[in-house]
Amino acid sequence: MIRSPVISLFAALALTACGGGSGSGAPAAGSAGVVPLSCDGSCANSSTALSVTQVETVIARAIVEAQARNARATIAVVDRVGNVLAVYAMNGASPNVTVRSKQGAADVDGGLENVTVVPATLAAIAKAITGAYLSSEGNAFSTRTASQIVQAHFNPGEVLTPGGPLFGVQFSQLPCSDVATRFQGGATSVGPQRSPLGLSADPGGFPLYLDGTPVGGVGVVADGVYGLDANPLDRDDDLDEAIAVAATVGLAAPEDRRADRITADGKTLRFSDIEVADLRGGSNTPPTLAAQGAAVGRLVAVSGYATASVRAGTAFGQSASGIRADSRDYAGLDAFVLVDAANTERFRPRAGSEASGALSAVEVQQVLSSALRVAARARAQIRRPLGTPARVSIAVVDSNGVLLGLVRTRDAPVFGIDVAVQKARTAAFFSSPRAATILQSLPPAVYLDRGLVRLRAVAPVSYLPAMRNLLGVPTVLGDGQIAFSARAIGNLARPNFPDGVDGNPPGPLSKSAGQWSPFSTGLQLDLVYNAIIQHVAFVAGIAPDVPAQCAGISGFDAGFSAQSVPALLANGVQIFPGGVPIHRGEVLIGAIGVSGDGIDQDDMIAFLGLAQVGFPAGGPQHPLASRRADQLAPNGARLRYVSCPQSPFLDSSEQEPCRGL
Repeated sequence: MIRSPVISLFAALALTACGGGSGSGAPAAGSAGVVPLSCDGSCANSSTALSVTQVETVIARAIVEAQARNARATIAVVDRVGNVLAVYAMNGASPNVTVRSKQGAADVDGGLENVTVVPATLAAIAKAITGAYLSSEGNAFSTRTASQIVQAHFNPGEVLTPGGPLFGVQFSQLPCSDVATRFQGGATSVGPQRSPLGLSADPGGFPLYLDGTPVGGVGVVADGVYGLDANPLDRDDDLDEAIAVAATVGLAAPEDRRADRITADGKTLRFSDIEVADLRGGSNTPPTLAAQGAAVGRLVAVSGYATASVRAGTAFGQSASGIRADSRDYAGLDAFVLVDAANTERFRPRAGSEASGALSAVEVQQVLSSALRVAARARAQIRRPLGTPARVSIAVVDSNGVLLGLVRTRDAPVFGIDVAVQKARTAAFFSSPRAATILQSLPPAVYLDRGLVRLRAVAPVSYLPAMRNLLGVPTVLGDGQIAFSARAIGNLARPNFPDGVDGNPPGPLSKSAGQWSPFSTGLQLDLVYNAIIQHVAFVAGIAPDVPAQCAGISGFDAGFSAQSVPALLANGVQIFPGGVPIHRGEVLIGAIGVSGDGIDQDDMIAFLGLAQVGFPAGGPQHPLASRRADQLAPNGARLRYVSCPQSPFLDSSEQEPCRGL
């Protein structure tokens, strides 16, 4: 049954207060260094941005803690949309990191595992961006939080549990993404900016807050390893995290928004194993950055990201940040859109690129508007205060992967922009009759053996036989007869199938048992591996930068050449829920992707966003139920298509909104 949409739930949710500390740098009460705040998505304004002095203080605090621990650190600070505001390297800091998971690392010899040529500056930037991108006025997540939610089990180490709710999100925001923007030199620019290594699961990255709203992030590398926390149930004395906690004093996340105040699947999320009381360098105002002098370290330039200087950040939600309020297409829906440096909208609704049956610009706008209405009614899962509407990014692509429209709700986390597009493209790619042909055309991922030495090559098409064998459909990915959602593809990309059943064989899109890790996931990484390595080589000064195209890049031993591939793989694929294909009749014409405040909410907003538009006969629709991937039950385990939460709405007691659609 189609419900009458609520035009704007936000109008009824008046913000009561946006109080809190001044952000001057002085610590206040509470283990996080600040008092609880009541912002719920509307506190950001034109003045909430990091100043040059604040950036310098963040770095200076980190230096003091590093010195107290006899460590040498690399420190990066970014604003909320990923502009790198400064990178500082202490004298003696390791120039590179080794990528290594702590779980089964000795057994994993592929993917990014044990690669030793990644500059520490890139690891620090990725950590800082992760803290900024995963956080909002309703939730503060750190790289330790990210580590907890991307591993093979949730919680990591608990057997017979499914993968983390954001399994695979580490390979988003990639340096090759065609959605992310790039550093232009000099002043800050519009975002969201790319991350050199995607999102980080290595403790030592935190968001920075000013007056209740996130204004950026800080990332620290001091131990020489770019890894993760394989056991979130114990408490670590993590060097990177301790220095990063010190850096946040005075700009720390509100205590009542930290991840450890939020649950997912009934499990409390992790934020930090280090508190202000654990600091060895103290939390008083440190010497100024200038007073540290050349004997301590220096600001460094990073190709593609920063000059050797300190910059002020941009104010989120203003046109200079690249994300501002809509004024054209989504009246009454409290929508935000992406703009370029000239304040021109980047992804305003447009028609699809197919020769016939394409989505029209009006249809794209209607689907996006419908999804906004569903989001306004939906109860967020991972946001405080409780009872807050879901804040998400929503994308529509055509069957070629061309991005036809992108819109956001207020205060949605920034990471969801790139991920929403990935989810839409994932649903469109795997539902396409051309998927097998495209996989066959792609060059192999050329794995490194620690340094710039070839370990082995893995062709993306090598995953196809296992996919066809498990599903029992010899033409799958070659005839477009099965409609795959992002959730269904995620089912097939887990290290055990069904997900979480230890001892079972891997899903056909995953690495095998003992060879899987968050740094070696399977097809998801292999599609973009060469692009990541080319970008690392670019920063090291030995290769050109990677194009705005993540697949079709050759390996280092072939000179990093690029071949043209469809936009379906332009920013990689995503393997957690929130994307479904769009058909006209029985023909694939695109997909919708949603990412933000909970994976079941993402699924529901994408699914109902299309279902509740009310298109006439012949309009865009869901694929026939008989063609959806949940009609398949390989090895007796039925694939999932979407999973909508029970009683998900703020204005209704309806229990199962997706049933029968």
